[in-house]
Amino acid sequence: MPLTDKQIRAIKPEGKAKKYFDGGGLYLEVTASGNKMWRLKYRVNSVEKRISLGAYPEVTLLEARNKAHEHRKTVREGQDPSVERRRAQIRASRSFKEVGLEWLEKEKPSWKPHHAVATESRLKRHVFPRIGSMPIEGLEPPDVLAVCKAVMKSASTYMGHVTLSLCSRIFRYGIICGYIKSDPCRDLVKVLPTHRHKPMAALVEPKDIARLLSAIDGYDGDFRTKCALKLLPLLMCRTGELRFAEWDEFDFEAKLWRIPGDRMKMGRDHLVPLSKQAIDILQELKSVTGHTKYLLPGRRSDSRVMSENTVNAALRYMGFSREEMTGHGFRSLASTRLNEMGFRADIIEKQLAHEETNSVRKVYNRAEYLDERRDMMQQWADCLQMLQDK
Repeated sequence: MPLTDKQIRAIKPEGKAKKYFDGGGLYLEVTASGNKMWRLKYRVNSVEKRISLGAYPEVTLLEARNKAHEHRKTVREGQDPSVERRRAQIRASRSFKEVGLEWLEKEKPSWKPHHAVATESRLKRHVFPRIGSMPIEGLEPPDVLAVCKAVMKSASTYMGHVTLSLCSRIFRYGIICGYIKSDPCRDLVKVLPTHRHKPMAALVEPKDIARLLSAIDGYDGDFRTKCALKLLPLLMCRTGELRFAEWDEFDFEAKLWRIPGDRMKMGRDHLVPLSKQAIDILQELKSVTGHTKYLLPGRRSDSRVMSENTVNAALRYMGFSREEMTGHGFRSLASTRLNEMGFRADIIEKQLAHEETNSVRKVYNRAEYLDERRDMMQQWADCLQMLQDK
């Protein structure tokens, strides 16, 4: 017969464990010391199993029956309640940060080093401080949306979409691992403002370039940042390529910087001829950071590189808005002026390490145009020097 609350309250310990059945596999086990525990007996694949439902009176008779009903439903659906409980415990104990770092370690070996550092930095700066400590299973779309909106406000719409994509990849990894059942980012793409690609902001008029160079020369911030600002227009490289530059990549005697392919967007080694002005700045920088691996180590640790936002932050500090100039804009600045100066487009594009779409020209480009690029880079440095000295 089914149990009653009155009957359960009246049960006394008998010096050994004893079971009192309620029906459908549910029973109350009373230990020798008098503790009363609810348990459910069930079968999965003809194997008898048991699962604890809690202690009486904390779990009442009605609550125990309701729990038993849910577990029997789980069994009918072909699942094991004990396994599902363990999975739920794992999900509840896993924070978003823990799963995110686990995902990073899994993906890092297949990434280029600079991409790995940039991705980890974005998560640690923008995402983990807001939702990292929260259980990944409990996160909902509004939680992720708040993170993306904050990034859009501090950075750009584009970075908001990048952040959403990163979060979604972590959630999808969590689904595969059994930590969660769905991705809350799934419908947020439609909610975020559409990102419209804009050309990188850059100052291209000689008078504006002169104003920029003068501001850089008078920059009173960190010395490494000042050197980065001076080198970017002279080297025509991407900011990430300079941030991750290592001293052993530079050959001052040959006047060359060889950037390894694993740091280049196109995956190929890239040569950057060094002008006299660039070498002077590099030699001055080496007296400060030459004992480290990187040209531009971070402020907090020599083993890490300068932050990806340092250059843009310095430009804002000097009074140049996001619409006027960006770190990447130094490449547009150089390209525009060099074309105006009459240099061949092939040479400029090769120096910018842009992908050649014409297969015949791509083969010819293996010659690197190195002598012509040396001459162009020196003339460009002289031009910048002249604008600064005006």
